[in-house]
Amino acid sequence: MRLFGLLGEKLDHSFSPSYFADKFKELKLQEVSYEKFEIPSIGEVDKILSKADLVGFNVTIPYKSAIIPFLDELSPEAKAVGAVNTVKKQGEKWVGYNTDVIGFAKSIRPFFEPQHQRAIILGTGGASKAVAYALKGLGTQYIFVSRNPSGPQEISYDKLSKELIQSCPFIINTTPIGCFPNMEEAPNIPYEGIGPQHFLMDLIYNPTETKFLSSGKKRGATSLNGLQMLYFQADAAWEIWNS
Repeated sequence: MRLFGLLGEKLDHSFSPSYFADKFKELKLQEVSYEKFEIPSIGEVDKILSKADLVGFNVTIPYKSAIIPFLDELSPEAKAVGAVNTVKKQGEKWVGYNTDVIGFAKSIRPFFEPQHQRAIILGTGGASKAVAYALKGLGTQYIFVSRNPSGPQEISYDKLSKELIQSCPFIINTTPIGCFPNMEEAPNIPYEGIGPQHFLMDLIYNPTETKFLSSGKKRGATSLNGLQMLYFQADAAWEIWNS
């Protein structure tokens, strides 16, 4: 048996298990499974790493950065990003990778236009770091918005003005705000600054249209959820596990 899985705190919202179940069926694979590994704190990850059949696993909120001290090595990209969303067992070592970068970059490609070269990233967790790394590769300037800003490129939500929103036509929500089952919630930003020139992306894919995206769409913005990003990063993880 080859065991794969998803590590996180709360995983009821995740489509990853069904995605990989479909992939295994499509590839006609047997003796393989993909499970949810819910743990209340990262300190309990050792019981996951000790599973004898475990080949690799994905990592989601809130452990993308917290998992790093428990790994033996990081890929160059994961090290540069400072976050891991894919882990593979290589011999006796656990190696961390980041496929969120390629997943994000591929998903925005059909929608990204020259006017989107200034961006706002909502959140400062592990996913936001991958987004920032990808944006840097595109030559896009960005700032982070955080409840507790601590870096030179970070501001608090109360500093996010209508004028700043208007000057940054690309806004990415990397927080879990609005995710199932809290679908009536949305990041607290001045939506009146959003217009047809804007491109809004929400890394959330459950629900398919969050309140953040629908609020932007009402004002003429282009919107994209995180489902394609999920597929692209999952396929990249599958390639890593089988290389």
